[in-house]
Order: sequence, then C-alpha cells, then structure tokens
Amino acid sequence: MDERQDISGLLKAWNEGQENALEEVLPLVARELRRMAHAQMRREGANHTLQTTALVNEAYLKLVEQKNANWQSRSHFFAIASKLMRRILLDHAKERLREKRGGGALHVELDEAVLLSVGKSAEIIALDEALDRLSKIDALKSKIVEMRHFGGMTVEETAEVLEVAPITVMRHWSLAKAWLEREIEN
Repeated sequence: MDERQDISGLLKAWNEGQENALEEVLPLVARELRRMAHAQMRREGANHTLQTTALVNEAYLKLVEQKNANWQSRSHFFAIASKLMRRILLDHAKERLREKRGGGALHVELDEAVLLSVGKSAEIIALDEALDRLSKIDALKSKIVEMRHFGGMTVEETAEVLEVAPITVMRHWSLAKAWLEREIEN
C-alpha cells in the first residue's frame, strides 16, 4: 500500500475513534507538514524569519485539536493544514503590528519565535484581506491560492483535493495571482 493510501486510511480510522491510528499517522504527516512549512517560508522572503519547526508544531497542534473534522482523505487533511498555516501566519503578522504600535511585549524563547518585519506583517494581512474578498467572488480561486501559497501544495496536489484537472488549477492560479496583485496595490 502506498503512503497516500496509508494516510487516508489512518485518517478515516482516526475519524472512527481508533486512537492508535493517530499515533500511526503522525510520523507520516509530519514530513509533509514540514515540507509545506518550508515551502511557505521560501515564499516569505529574506526579511521574514519564521522557524519552520514552530510553524509545523503549531499547525500540528491545531490539526490534532480538530473535533469532528471528518477527514475524507490525505488531500483533505493537507488542505485543512494549508488553511491553518495561513491563519497562524496571519495571527503572528497581526501580533507583530500590535507590538509595533506599543502592545505588551512577552519574552519568547528563540525556538518558539516568529519574527516578521513590519512590512512583511502588513503584506500578510493585506493578502489575507484580499483573499477574503476573492473568496466572496470566486471561492475556487481563493482555495487554490490558499493551498498553493500557504500550504505549498503542488498543482497536482491542489487538483486532487479540489477534484479538478491540473490545467484548471494552473489557469485559476494565474488569474488569482493577477487579481490579488491588483487588489493589494490599490
């Protein structure tokens, strides 16, 4: 059985209440979550320093906390992971801007730190707001951006999750990026 089927089967078993399935699926998804986090961090640029481990750990904890998630497949799981990584990055960006405006500073250990430049924080927030507007106009394009940008998913993985052809993902991805650039610039 290939790893994709293993993950899907274990996620379904976890849905059905088999606690040992969670223990078995964790090592399988950890590698993929790390890959997604690395892909996200490469996109963030030189001014953005986020420890991949902190992003993976926070996403993992949020995924495990999901009650009634009804995991349908490996792809579904990683689509949700993409959404959670977006929310985590947004929360940290907002916190960074609050600190700039004089919010209370907390001492955080380096391995837990998320250091964002103020400019990058504003960019993440602007992208999130533009994605929210895009989702009201075209939910498919918004999901594609979320999976590709925040989740680091490939065209093929995104197509699998959304049950569309890869060429459809590529077309919507291109149009969504152009739309978002215009929205963010205005």
